[in-house]
Amino acid sequence: MDFTSGGFVSGNIVITTVLIFGLVAASLRARILDKQGIVAAAALGFFVGCLGHWTWLLLLLCFLLSSHLATKWRFEEKTELGLSESADGHRGWINVAANGGMPALVALLAFLVDDWEHGLWMFAAAVSVATSDTWASEIGCLDNRVRMITTLKPCEAGVNGGFSPNGQLAAAVGGILIGVSALIASMVMFSTTVSDGLVVAAVVAGLGFLGCQIDSVLGAVFENRGFLSKGSVNALSIIAGVALMWLYLGTPM
Repeated sequence: MDFTSGGFVSGNIVITTVLIFGLVAASLRARILDKQGIVAAAALGFFVGCLGHWTWLLLLLCFLLSSHLATKWRFEEKTELGLSESADGHRGWINVAANGGMPALVALLAFLVDDWEHGLWMFAAAVSVATSDTWASEIGCLDNRVRMITTLKPCEAGVNGGFSPNGQLAAAVGGILIGVSALIASMVMFSTTVSDGLVVAAVVAGLGFLGCQIDSVLGAVFENRGFLSKGSVNALSIIAGVALMWLYLGTPM
């Protein structure tokens, strides 16, 4: 059974299916997602795993689980300050779509052009931006040293476009997490050596951090004025991360 090839091969489908069941079980037990979010995540995960690769699904799960932990970090304080997105920290289908839509599109494109190697790094860039932004928001919102990204003037925590030292550090760590995870995925799929994949993995991490800054600028300029929703800002920043990775790779995808 082939566990390294992407697309509709038996090994890929089997492991993807097992991971989806694990995702559903973990979400029900830990309230990571609400019911609609679970359905959306399961469908998205199956799509990504079968068209891309099961390691790509693991990247999404890495984002989901680590973001849940970041959300739950000092959750009572966030709730008291009105900084939590839900009463118990779970996320819904809109969040799944905003953060997973572009990765799913990359998986489809990789399948259609039969190029999973470049597809992996573009997929990782998308997940890296989503992870960096979520970590920055969830951890940085409790740092009082907040400044508006467009003016560098002090502002209240939780305001769109605000950034803080702790948030920036969290964004960097989130990007590194996905960069390392993508390197491992490349080693599984293509037998990439650490030395060969280290530079592009670092680019993945860097694009995650950069995408977080793009998200903040879009939030400050457009979301605060009512021109974009939070989900739209997230999606656009992820698209920017994928586009920059595409330019870096120089791939025809």
